[in-house]
Amino acid sequence: MSKKEKLQQADPEADSTPVAGSEPQAESNPVIIEFEKQLAEAQSQTAEYKDGWQRSVADFQNYRRRVEAEKAETYQLAVGSIIKRYLPVLDDMERALSARPAGLAWVDGVELICRKLQTILEAEGLKRIEAEGQMFDPNFHEAIMQEPVEGVESGRIIAVVQNGYMLGERVIRPAMVRVAQ
Repeated sequence: MSKKEKLQQADPEADSTPVAGSEPQAESNPVIIEFEKQLAEAQSQTAEYKDGWQRSVADFQNYRRRVEAEKAETYQLAVGSIIKRYLPVLDDMERALSARPAGLAWVDGVELICRKLQTILEAEGLKRIEAEGQMFDPNFHEAIMQEPVEGVESGRIIAVVQNGYMLGERVIRPAMVRVAQ
């Protein structure tokens, strides 16, 4: 005997076929109502947990980006500090080469060493600030003297006393310049 036949024998009025016009009794059954209520609460709690998880993931990604940016900035500051120590050496070599005597073979060797030093510093991201003939900008230049010059507008740089340098987008040493008055 099948389960269906046993159920019909136990309760002959229980018919598995719904009667037309009758509503299912599931809505009035308190157990089903309680389960639906618990399901709605669980779904609400799940949505809340999912939202919290997504926020945590976004916060962590933002934290990771911020830490990487701080790490890169710290590296740039360290490199800038080291490079800043070598700039006076580069300045001295450039001054010596600009006043070199002609015809000496060893001077070519010193010039080669100066170019190698410049190449190494440029590979680290060092850029010379172009100043001569530019308008004075206090973000990139430091005026050490103003001179009246005919035919040159006021505020234009007429000479560079000491080259300035940038490392990336940051000025590590402003150019010392003479400015037309």
